Amino acid sequence: MTITHPASTDEATAFSPGRLFIDGVWREASDGGRTDIIAPATGQKITDVARATVQDVDDAVAAARRAFDSGIWSGLSSRERARILQRAYDLIRERSEDLAQAESIDVGKPIMLARVVDVNNAAELYEYYASLGHHLDGEVREITADAHAFVTNEPYGVVAAITPFNFPLILSSSKIAPALIAGNTIVHKPAGETPLSALLIADILHEAGVPAGVFNVVTGSGATIGDHLVGHPDVDKVAFTGSTEIGAHAAALAGQTRKPFTAELGGNAANILFADADLDTAIHTIISAFVFNAGQFCMAGPRLLVERPLYETVLGILEQAVPHVPFGDITDPDTVIGPLASRVQLEKVRDMVDRARAAGARVVTGGAPVPRDGGFFYAPTVLADVAADAEIVIEEVFGPVLTVQPFDTEDEAIALANGTRYGLASGIQTSDLAKAHRVARRLHAGITWVNGWAILDPAISFGGVKDSGWGREGGPEAMASYQKSHSIVINLAQGVGR
Repeated sequence: MTITHPASTDEATAFSPGRLFIDGVWREASDGGRTDIIAPATGQKITDVARATVQDVDDAVAAARRAFDSGIWSGLSSRERARILQRAYDLIRERSEDLAQAESIDVGKPIMLARVVDVNNAAELYEYYASLGHHLDGEVREITADAHAFVTNEPYGVVAAITPFNFPLILSSSKIAPALIAGNTIVHKPAGETPLSALLIADILHEAGVPAGVFNVVTGSGATIGDHLVGHPDVDKVAFTGSTEIGAHAAALAGQTRKPFTAELGGNAANILFADADLDTAIHTIISAFVFNAGQFCMAGPRLLVERPLYETVLGILEQAVPHVPFGDITDPDTVIGPLASRVQLEKVRDMVDRARAAGARVVTGGAPVPRDGGFFYAPTVLADVAADAEIVIEEVFGPVLTVQPFDTEDEAIALANGTRYGLASGIQTSDLAKAHRVARRLHAGITWVNGWAILDPAISFGGVKDSGWGREGGPEAMASYQKSHSIVINLAQGVGR
């Protein structure tokens, strides 16, 4: 698959998803290496892309460093940077179908999900941070000394942005947009399995007017180039999204050069269903929360806690409803559940469910892979009668699997919800507003939804506690993480220049 930008005629800048983007130029890997990209829906090759080397990473970081030190980007006013990001927003809208098709085939997303969720959210991130660019002000501080004190917010410098396979377009944009508006330069390493939308975004940012060297993309293995990028002495800040285990490894590498590191890591959210909830609405929310993106969503709701009087009723409803969720053909606009992103992910989900079944879990529906066109499909699965300390409950599955546990009291529900090492998201289904406030404040999570799930907006920050990470994506909080404060104090009693 080759996508050529129709407006590009210069061979030096013509866009092909098979190449690296370094210092404003598309180029091959220094050793000519290539990596096959596999379509999750068919198991077949889509295309191949350049496999970056350590030398390529060094070149990308050097380009980003030169661009930052020159002031070609950081030296612009934030309003000038905002105009360029607004142009990027416009181009994403113009090329929305290219982006949706790339994201759908690359990740295995149903096309409607890619159009409505991924492309729209990515575009809105650029628009939102462009709007904040008109208000990047420092502040004057009143102090007791006879001095004038003020604080400026300055970019860190070169940012390494590392993103996972499940939402490559959104999760890259949630880093790129705030980092750019703050004045940083970037080296982006997308997941090795799903790099195509990152390369399209590089083309869009270039066309929008982002200068050469300010935004660079290197594709390849995290073990080969990701580690080198994180530990690179000329990288000033790392923004990472991925698994808890890899995030901990990356944080340790970043710590060796004492650079700031923010991370959105794994999740295993609990969704608490109280007996007073509107059951019809709650069931729709419960199903959406665990099948969205085939369960490959750090903020998915794979753990359902049900107040005991509703337990068997809810299981019966799920048994009837879940098999009817549209499943399969990602080109069909009605499809809700597509394949898992890779054979490795399919085997992980299958093995975890098999172990849960062997340990005594009851399979209410699903529970096995679904042979279809050679793709990596797993049936949406509901498991009951699982212990609070079962592997399938305490560890992240990252697939379309829901465990269901009963509870008797509010305190028990909260204890079960908080009973894993993760703390990224949580949910409450109730018609009692006081209960919603009371319970939400006791849940250990970066975001809690009441009577809904995955209600996200660029203005709302999200992120984790415990093993789900630190720092925030979205909102002004994310932009602040790409800036360092600089306090300047002028001694008025002494004067200046004496």
